Amino acid sequence: MGVDLAEIDRVRRLLRKDPERFKERCFTDHEWRYAHRFKDPSQRLAARFAGKEAVMKSLGVGWRHVPWRDIEITGGGAPRVVLSGKAAARAEMIGVRRVLVTITHTNTQALVLALSLGDPPVQV
Repeated sequence: MGVDLAEIDRVRRLLRKDPERFKERCFTDHEWRYAHRFKDPSQRLAARFAGKEAVMKSLGVGWRHVPWRDIEITGGGAPRVVLSGKAAARAEMIGVRRVLVTITHTNTQALVLALSLGDPPVQV
């Protein structure tokens, strides 16, 4: 299980400072397009940023071991987690078959809880 809280104003400042760098480092094209369908994408991007951190925690790693873009949090309807690259390899290594997330936010913060489900690998 992992949980993370993101400050929406911090994300808003990063978007103003260098949106392309922030996008290329942290978000998939799908996440970026979804968030920018709204007048202020900061709330949705903050939720995805917190979601990625919560997923990493649920996998027992941090951003130094799994690139941000290897975790995608879908938008529209119930959020879904899509793992690729190192995140998918880590999940397979520890027996995770599915990651669930729930997102909530206020005007100032986004909170995400992630739960990794599966069977631990068999020890030989």
